[in-house]
Amino acid sequence: MKFLIVGLGNIGTEYEHTRHNIGFDVVKAFAEKHKALFNSERLASVAKFKLKGRVITCILPTTFMNLSGKAVKYWMEKEKIPIENILVIMDDLALPLEKIRLKPGGSDAGHNGLKSIHEMLLTIDYPRLRFGIGNNYPKGKQVEYVLGKWDEKEYPLVKRKIESSIEVIESFILNGISKTMNTANKIEITL
Repeated sequence: MKFLIVGLGNIGTEYEHTRHNIGFDVVKAFAEKHKALFNSERLASVAKFKLKGRVITCILPTTFMNLSGKAVKYWMEKEKIPIENILVIMDDLALPLEKIRLKPGGSDAGHNGLKSIHEMLLTIDYPRLRFGIGNNYPKGKQVEYVLGKWDEKEYPLVKRKIESSIEVIESFILNGISKTMNTANKIEITL
């Protein structure tokens, strides 16, 4: 069984560890836990490893957020991975910071990375893990908030939430989406 784990984000040092790049941070931490290293390959940084007999390909698209779908489609086809074995990890303004949400599909909710994936895969039915970033920003400052770095007081919670997200990814791979959703979507991460 093969799985494609996709972290959404933007390349470049100015975007590192911003709210919008949390997909990158989660997938990097997941690969690091399993001692897998990323290499620069076509359209993405790619890390591969095995987890209890399953072949895992992790990608961080190098296409920028708005063209993430190109990398997802390419690696899905190259590795011959069925759509139900893809998991896209991304930031979500609509979810509070304490929450994560695993879903089997759904709209892009204005997220440009998901919009690109929908356009390339011609479906909205693929699993995604939404990492709540909250919406604690002044009116008209959404872009600055999303592209901004975490506040110092948020770091401990974000770190704990990345760890929880890794457990959710592992459960998705080993136990399937239905069973994982039952537990993951009830989690409230606090300090």
